[in-house]
Amino acid sequence: MAEYLTRRILRMIATIFVIVTLVFFATRLSGNAIDFIGGDALTTEGRQALTAYYGLDSSILTQYWKFLGGMVDGNFGLSLIERRPVSVIFLERIGPSLSLLVGAVGITLLIGVPAGIVAAIYRKSPAGTGVMAAVFLGYAIPNFVLGILLLLIFSFTLQWLPSSGNGSLLHYVMPIVTLSAFFVAGLTRFTRNAMLDVLSQDYLRTARAKGLPERTVIFKHALRNALITVLSVLGLQIAQLAAAGSVVVETIFAWRGIGDLLVTAAIRRDYPVLQFSVLAVACAVIVINVLVDIAYAAADPRVRLARS
Repeated sequence: MAEYLTRRILRMIATIFVIVTLVFFATRLSGNAIDFIGGDALTTEGRQALTAYYGLDSSILTQYWKFLGGMVDGNFGLSLIERRPVSVIFLERIGPSLSLLVGAVGITLLIGVPAGIVAAIYRKSPAGTGVMAAVFLGYAIPNFVLGILLLLIFSFTLQWLPSSGNGSLLHYVMPIVTLSAFFVAGLTRFTRNAMLDVLSQDYLRTARAKGLPERTVIFKHALRNALITVLSVLGLQIAQLAAAGSVVVETIFAWRGIGDLLVTAAIRRDYPVLQFSVLAVACAVIVINVLVDIAYAAADPRVRLARS
């Protein structure tokens, strides 16, 4: 375990370094932030003064070394637009995004795993057919289309749910449904396939022959051995949600979270905010992948983390 964790930590550091480097140079190549801050009416002297004020007059390599030094010291700079510490802006947005992420993951687990089990056990019945029809529908509808449909039906037409913000529990209904629909479909499908593979194994027939209740056979023996596939899919889904899954949803519902912050910072060319946000998201995705790998060993003792 120690060898495995050491190896993964080294990989994490290398991956974060590459991501930070790519983001830094990509943001600089996207355009000059002074053009957005000053606008067309800015004079040449004013442009030069603002460039020097924000530290953008030095070479790109010098800016890069300053950025790395500030990252090591924990100083991620000030927002070019709001003139506030980047960490403070990020902390204001992380709460709404985390609540949306937790809600979407919870709905995905509560619906996806039981639906996959039902689709596998009753695969030749109308119940299994109905579940798979709903799965294909969830795959077919993009989240931005589903979000707009929910807004038109439940907010503008019926006026049952608020269209934007996160002030109450009702504000969470449409964003969480929009965000989790695709992932519920994916988890249901993979759970069904994993259960079908397990249900045909000889040890389940042996368990039934010993007189074990069907519920025990399904949930204790079959589901436990299918968990390795479920964990793999769930880990990828959580990483996708943490990386960029909520950007479109937060934009549609004016949800002031990390996704909305990334979009706004990219449009405004707010380099410090964009760099810190991407760095935080990358770290979250890497940590999630490590935790999923560790969960493999808990679900299946045949997985040896100490081996490459």
